[in-house]
Amino acid sequence: MESKGNFCPVIETLKIIGGKWELSVIKSLLEGPKRFNELLRSCYGISSRTLSRILKNLGENGIIKRDIVSLQPVAVIYKLTPMGEEMQPVIDSIRKWGEKYVLNNVNMKNVENIP
Repeated sequence: MESKGNFCPVIETLKIIGGKWELSVIKSLLEGPKRFNELLRSCYGISSRTLSRILKNLGENGIIKRDIVSLQPVAVIYKLTPMGEEMQPVIDSIRKWGEKYVLNNVNMKNVENIP
């Protein structure tokens, strides 16, 4: 892993997308644009306050875009920017790694716990 001085691209990227919910939001938006409540439902377990914070952070970092589609009542759609869409192979790699290693470990732990 190459870094310049104290800058490491992996660490800096994880500061933006490495929290508990960021990749879940990105993964959901890779399926297409969504309204706030659609994102809230698709990211099971996230609070509306946390989702608001994450959407703001991802927007400030250029990963998502917030489009106002109507003013009365206010309707907002969230979608990935081209930069955010480039996360598709990252999500695919994480999915493949999880299927290969995490699911097998979870299944083995469940088998070990059977009396």
